[in-house]
Amino acid sequence: MFKPLGDKVLVKPTEAKEVKKGGIIIPDTAKEKPQEGEVIAIGTGRKTDDGKVVALDVKVGDKVLFGKYSGTEVKLNDVVHLIMSQDDILGILG
Repeated sequence: MFKPLGDKVLVKPTEAKEVKKGGIIIPDTAKEKPQEGEVIAIGTGRKTDDGKVVALDVKVGDKVLFGKYSGTEVKLNDVVHLIMSQDDILGILG
């Protein structure tokens, strides 16, 4: 179990669908990084200068869109996840 601190969010990126055009196989190093994923865990929220905690806008289970190079990649239980600030999340997918 992993519990992010503050305004950090643990996201499991969705697997990019492999597209082969004209029989050309794209190597893993040339594939685009996924930009959407599922929120797995969230921190308690961002602290203001006066010590109040502001709750996060996302919740566990939300499907989110994030910047292409956002977050820090970590491996938990042999699965790649991203730890990022809520500010790196662009929006929640409906």
